[in-house]
This record gives sequence, structure tokens and C-alpha cells, in this order.
Amino acid sequence: MSTEFPSLKGKLLLAMPQIDDERFEKAVIFICTHDETGAMGITINHPLPGWEFRRLLDQLKIEPQGTVLLDETMLSTPILSGGPVERTRGFLLHTNDYKQHDTTAITPEFSMTGTLQAIKALAEGDGPQKYIFAMGYAGWTAGQLEDELQKNVWLVAEASTAIVYDTPLFDKWDATMAALGIDPALLGSAGNA
Repeated sequence: MSTEFPSLKGKLLLAMPQIDDERFEKAVIFICTHDETGAMGITINHPLPGWEFRRLLDQLKIEPQGTVLLDETMLSTPILSGGPVERTRGFLLHTNDYKQHDTTAITPEFSMTGTLQAIKALAEGDGPQKYIFAMGYAGWTAGQLEDELQKNVWLVAEASTAIVYDTPLFDKWDATMAALGIDPALLGSAGNA
């Protein structure tokens, strides 16, 4: 009898207070892939200091076009630190209203694209309606994430477009905890219950 792998693809991981890696303190990670071989996710609430969409466009020598040229909100959108793996590689997590040849649908609400073409589309006003852009990702080898879950390093939550795209960066962890009905002040920072 075969059992289906309990994938967390399309879910959120919330770092518990006792996490011993400051890079993941209060991290909210969107899981993009998860199977028997490992997992990959994007941290959605840690900005990359000094980086915003305008600087990314300058670095890539891409000129904003049309209404994007005047959209200060878009140009000042923070670029996120997606995780410690491949920090020079960019990932666009976005709504499903945008698709390129390398776009991967994750759930009915979320897709991911990782090409320069996606950045150009955003600069031209032809990108997805809602998105976050991150450099790097968080990765786990086979069984590593399951082991960390067993040790209460992470809490799993449902992903919603409201949390991922609309909640301010520094409020995502608390907002997701609140959506789970958990008061973070009641979480201990030592031991397992």
C-alpha cells in the first residue's frame, strides 16, 4: 500500500521563536516545491537592505516604461532576501495572471517565474497584478524539513494572497500567527512541549 507524500507546496512556514539561525528569525517562508527529494521556499518578509525595484532595474540596465516610470510605489518596492541559497538568483512569486515559458504554477493563486523576462515585463507594465521579488531561496535536502518540523522549528500555515502580497513585510509573521489563532507572546523560546 502506497501513501501519498504530505507535501507542503503552497503553504507557509513560520519560524518558531526558538530557531537558532538569525537569518530565519520571524521568517515567513512560502514553500514553492516539496517532495521526497527536498523542499524549496522563498522568505517573504525579510527585505534585502538597500535594495528596491528601482535599484534592481538600474543594475540590470532595464528602463521602466510608460506608467511604471511614474509609479513610485512600484519603483520603491523592496527586493526580498529569499534565503541563503543562490543569493544572486532572482525569483518572482506572483499571481497566476502572468505566464512565461518558465513559469511554474504552484497553486491556483500562486506561480513562480525566475527569468529576466519577468523583470522586463514588470518594467513595461505587463507583469502580474501582484508579486514579490526575492534574491535567493531557502532549501532543504530530503528529510531535512520533516526533521525540523518534528523538532518544532517551524509552524505550518495556509498561504493567502492577503498575507503574501498585501500585508506589510514586518507584519506578516504576526498576521499569520493571528490567522492561526496564536498569540506569539504565549510561545516559549526554549524546549518542546
